[in-house]
Amino acid sequence: KEQYYSEQHSSLINKAYQTLLNPLSRGLYLLELNGVEPAQETDCDADSVFLMEIMEINEKLAEPKNENILEEIETLIKVKQEELTKEVTAAFERDDLQEAKKLLAKMKYFANLEDKLKNKKIPS
Repeated sequence: KEQYYSEQHSSLINKAYQTLLNPLSRGLYLLELNGVEPAQETDCDADSVFLMEIMEINEKLAEPKNENILEEIETLIKVKQEELTKEVTAAFERDDLQEAKKLLAKMKYFANLEDKLKNKKIPS
């Protein structure tokens, strides 16, 4: 019985650790704890400058594989994710949940770009 409980709790602890480890999933969890629904894909409150930036990166990713461009995009994504993580942290510290929600929506876009980049880098 004790081993069963241990296995159950171990699984929960691992899931909690993975949630808290990633800034995006951690932020989404904090919104959920505060009763705020995360932004949906159709909730496009993002500004047009931001959406243009995302479109340009997507277009670069759609081009034939070029290691220099992929490295440039990878660096850009990392920088943007770090900036957004700092901004989200500040928004939560100010208890500005609506701002955190908007920033987390932007982080989702960059997480999607990161996934596309990883898929592009996998040798085919």
